[in-house]
Amino acid sequence: MKKFWWLAAATTLVVTSFSMFGPVLAVLLQQRGMGTAAVGAFAMIPFACVALLIPIMPRIFARFGIGRVYLAGMVLESVCTLGYIAFMDSPHAFAWWCASAVAGGVGAAAVWNATEALLAEHAPPDKRGQVMGLYQTALGAALAAGPFVPVFLGWEAKTTLIAAAIVQFAALGIALRLKLTQAAHTHVHEEGTKQIGSTWQAVRLVPALVLIAFAGGVFEAGLSSISAANGAALGLSLAQASSIVGALGVGSFVFQYPAGLAADRFAPQRVFGVAGLLLLVASLAFAASAQWPWLLYATAVIWGGIGGALYTLTMIRVAHHFDASMGAQAVASGTAAMITGYTLGGALGPIISGTALQVFSAWGLSAWLALLSVAVILASFKAGISSKKGLSPA
Repeated sequence: MKKFWWLAAATTLVVTSFSMFGPVLAVLLQQRGMGTAAVGAFAMIPFACVALLIPIMPRIFARFGIGRVYLAGMVLESVCTLGYIAFMDSPHAFAWWCASAVAGGVGAAAVWNATEALLAEHAPPDKRGQVMGLYQTALGAALAAGPFVPVFLGWEAKTTLIAAAIVQFAALGIALRLKLTQAAHTHVHEEGTKQIGSTWQAVRLVPALVLIAFAGGVFEAGLSSISAANGAALGLSLAQASSIVGALGVGSFVFQYPAGLAADRFAPQRVFGVAGLLLLVASLAFAASAQWPWLLYATAVIWGGIGGALYTLTMIRVAHHFDASMGAQAVASGTAAMITGYTLGGALGPIISGTALQVFSAWGLSAWLALLSVAVILASFKAGISSKKGLSPA
């Protein structure tokens, strides 16, 4: 497992880099006259790439080897960060940054899928939950810490971007030293190829869970850039606006373990229902954030925490729907369905939220998120219903 703990560490550094430069780019775009709709569209790019590539990633692993694809993803992520720096002062910066975001999104799809697949395969069976739990906690810590770096160190935008690139290249250096090879992971490749066809079957069987995962993506991943741009528009400094995104990460980090405990002790309908209710309260409260700026941080903690918890909870619940008796392919397909829902939320969330905020101000964003919270509450009534019929291996 030592090699794969280093693998997890490299991916965590990638997430740290992403969380450092994401808010900075959003604020820079806002300062250059871009509306929140444009900022949201820009933030959507990486998640859209991940969502589009998830269904075909197992085939790519099978063709080229999961280790090679992981390294290629790391290289693309590094190219992405360099692109943000190289074209920072270009008159066509937005177009070049969008191109860089595409490269980063493709790289993220490879790195995310490969890391979770390798950890799941090589973790000791009796400690698989512990390993994945520690990994998710580390990612939450990275998301929480990254946006606070310019706050604590007083860095300007360019310095932060350069530091993010250094962190990214440190991750690439670790990945290169791991020497992951195709031969070492043939089983994962072949199995992944067989699993791909049933992902959409899983989506159709558990639409309520997919909807909840989508909401988790919107609240945890889809509001970071919008929150930073909105804070800057309200007069906050770069550091202050970035720290709102840090509050999202803090919530995600803190809520993961309690959510897991709640899933073990209470009925899923109750857990998902309470989560939706908390999101509803926070979303309605955001409408008054212009009058009480502290609400920007309070709502961000709840959005990030509950949004991240929803993703974790759907992963736990999908294991009950598609248990081992249905075969490894069924479990993998159910997991892929949750990732698809989450990444679609991360992709569509910024553009919808940014447009609502730009056109209808805080009330518009509040109404959209409140509507989504109500959808989670309604979906919670079906979240605990197990359906094991109709899912056949691809």
